[in-house]
Amino acid sequence: MIARRGFLQIILAGLGLTALGSFLYPLLRYFSPTAGEGEAEKLIVDKREIPVGGSKDILFHGTPSIIINRPQKGFIVLSKVCTHLGCLIDYEKAKKRFLCPCHAGVFDLEGNVVSGPPPAPLPQFALKIEGDNLVIG
Repeated sequence: MIARRGFLQIILAGLGLTALGSFLYPLLRYFSPTAGEGEAEKLIVDKREIPVGGSKDILFHGTPSIIINRPQKGFIVLSKVCTHLGCLIDYEKAKKRFLCPCHAGVFDLEGNVVSGPPPAPLPQFALKIEGDNLVIG
C-alpha cells in the first residue's frame, strides 16, 4: 500500500509534468519549421466566375480573402482580416467599401483605411491574369 503522502507526491508530480508539457509544446511548435515552408502555393480561379462589379470569397494560404472585379480598374485580391484586431470584414457592394463589424473600421476597394481604428491597409495578394484564369500568389 502507498501512504497518503506518497500518493499525493505522485499526483502533484503528474500535474507538474502536465503543466510543464502544456508550456513546452507550443514553444517547440513555434520554433519548429512548418511543413511546406518556402513553397509558393498558387490558387487559380476562372475569371468568368466574377463579372464586372462582382466578387468571390476565397481561402488563400488559410486567410479568408476576396476577389473583386472593379469597374474600370480590374481585379484585386484582398485579405478579409481587419488589421486592427483580426475580425473578418464585410464587403458592402452597394457602398463600395469594406466594413469591420467589431470597431467600425472602413476600407475602400483598394484596401486603404478610410476611417476607424485600423492602423494599416488590408493586405493585398499578388494576382496575374493568364487567359481566362486568375493566378493568385
